[in-house]
Amino acid sequence: MKAVGLYKYLDISDPNSLVDLEAPKPEPKPRDILVKIKAISINPIDAKVRAPKEGEENPAKILGWDASGIVEAVGSEVNLFKKGDEVFYAGDLTRQGSNAQYQVVDERIVGKKPKSLSFEQAAALPLTSITAYESLFDRLKIDFNGADIGKSILIIGGAGGVGSIAIQLAKLAGLTVIASASREQTIDWVKSLGADEVVNHRQKMKPQIEALGHELAGVSGKRPMGATATREYVDYIALFNDTDSHWLDVADMIKPQGHIVSIVANNEPLNMLAIRSKSISFSWELMFTRAMFETDDMIEQHNLLNKVAGLIDEGKIQTTLDKVLSPFNAKTMRQAHALIETGTAKGKIVIGGF
Repeated sequence: MKAVGLYKYLDISDPNSLVDLEAPKPEPKPRDILVKIKAISINPIDAKVRAPKEGEENPAKILGWDASGIVEAVGSEVNLFKKGDEVFYAGDLTRQGSNAQYQVVDERIVGKKPKSLSFEQAAALPLTSITAYESLFDRLKIDFNGADIGKSILIIGGAGGVGSIAIQLAKLAGLTVIASASREQTIDWVKSLGADEVVNHRQKMKPQIEALGHELAGVSGKRPMGATATREYVDYIALFNDTDSHWLDVADMIKPQGHIVSIVANNEPLNMLAIRSKSISFSWELMFTRAMFETDDMIEQHNLLNKVAGLIDEGKIQTTLDKVLSPFNAKTMRQAHALIETGTAKGKIVIGGF
C-alpha cells in the first residue's frame, strides 16, 4: 500500500523529513477493524513526533492520528462494525498511524462517521473532539446535561483544533465561554463558534478578565489583606496553549476550589504552590491514554465519537475544518506540517485525494 513515513527525524524543510513509500497492508487483530482511508487531518502531535532528534526508523515510521474511511475487513472478535461501515477515529499513539491507504485500529476507539459530513469534514474531528470532550467532562467534571449552567470557563487557545470543539461543547453544557485568540481572524473564528467573550493570550489575561465588567463566574473574591479592590474569577480553565508561559496567570484567574486542565506539556517545572492556597484541582488530558493502556473504559471513546457524530448530524455542533490539501503524498504532508508549525492555524488542516 502507499504511505507517507519517515526514516530520520528531520526539519520539515528537508525533503527527506517525510517521504513516499510502499508498506505492507496491515492485518487486523481480533478486536481490530481494517479501514480503507479516505481523508486524514494533521495535528500538532504529528509535528512534535516528527521533529528533529536522534534515532532512525527501519522500517519507516508512519505517523497520523486522525482519519475517516470505510471498513474493509474486521477481526474475529469485532462486534461494533461490519464491512462497508463509514467510520472516523484518532487511533493509537503506539501503533501504525493513518498516513497510509489502509490502517488497522481497535474498534473500541472508533465511531460511526457523521452522516451529514464528507470524509474530509469528518477527518477534522476525532482527535480534537475526544480531547475536548475528555477535558471538559472527564477531567473538569463539567456536567454535559446542564447542571453547571451559568458557570464560566476560560479556553486558552480557543482558535485551535481542540479549542474550536471545546467552545461548542461548553456552550451546549450551558457555560459562559471566554476564549482566547490573538488575531482578528481567530477572534472572528471563536466568536462564530459561540464564544461569549474573547481575551488576547499574548497579553496578560487577568486584567482583561477583570475588565469584562460582569461577574462571569457569579462570584467575586477579595484581594489579599489590606487591598480593597475586588476581582472576578473563572470556574474552569482549559489550557490548550503554552502551559509554561500561562501557568501563573491561570493560577491568578481561577476561582478558589476551581478546576484546571491542560493538554500542553510543560518544559519547566510548574509552580504547584501557585494553586495550593485556593485548593485548585489540576488534571492532564491525553486522549491516547485509554488506547495506550487498554483501560477498562476504553470503549468510552467509541461512545464519545458516536455522541459527537449525533451532535453534528443534529446541527448542534459543526466541523472545524479550515483547509483541505490534496493529493495524499509526502509533498502535501510536508506542506501541512509546515502550516501546523507556524502556530497560527485555526481549526483543522485535512488531506484528501486518496
